[in-house]
Amino acid sequence: MNATTNSPKSYYTRHIFFCLNERKAGEECCAQQHAQEGFDRCKQRVKEAGLSGPGQVRVNKAGCLDRCAAGPVAVVYPEGVWYTYVDSTDIDEIVDSHLKNGKVVERLLVPEHLGR
Repeated sequence: MNATTNSPKSYYTRHIFFCLNERKAGEECCAQQHAQEGFDRCKQRVKEAGLSGPGQVRVNKAGCLDRCAAGPVAVVYPEGVWYTYVDSTDIDEIVDSHLKNGKVVERLLVPEHLGR
C-alpha cells in the first residue's frame, strides 16, 4: 500500500497494449495494418531506453480491443489513452513522449467516437 493514498502501488508505472487481432473473412483488423511491426518497434525502443521492467513500462500484445475503425491501435494504462499509429516514427514519439515522460501525443489520439 502507498502510505499517502492507501492504494496498492502498481507493478508497472505504465502498460501499453497493442491490438494484434486478425479477423477472418477479410474483415478490417489491426493485424492487416502492420500492428505486429508497431508492437515490435515499441518493445525494442522501451528496452533501449531502459524503461522496461517492474516499476516502469510493460509492452503487451492484446486481442481485439474493439476500436478497429481506428486501427492499428494501442492503449496506455493507467491513463486509458488510445493511440493510432502509421510507422516507427509514431511509435518512437509515443515511447519518448508518453511512456518516458508522461506527455500524451495529441496528434496520434484515436477520436472518441471511433469504435469497431
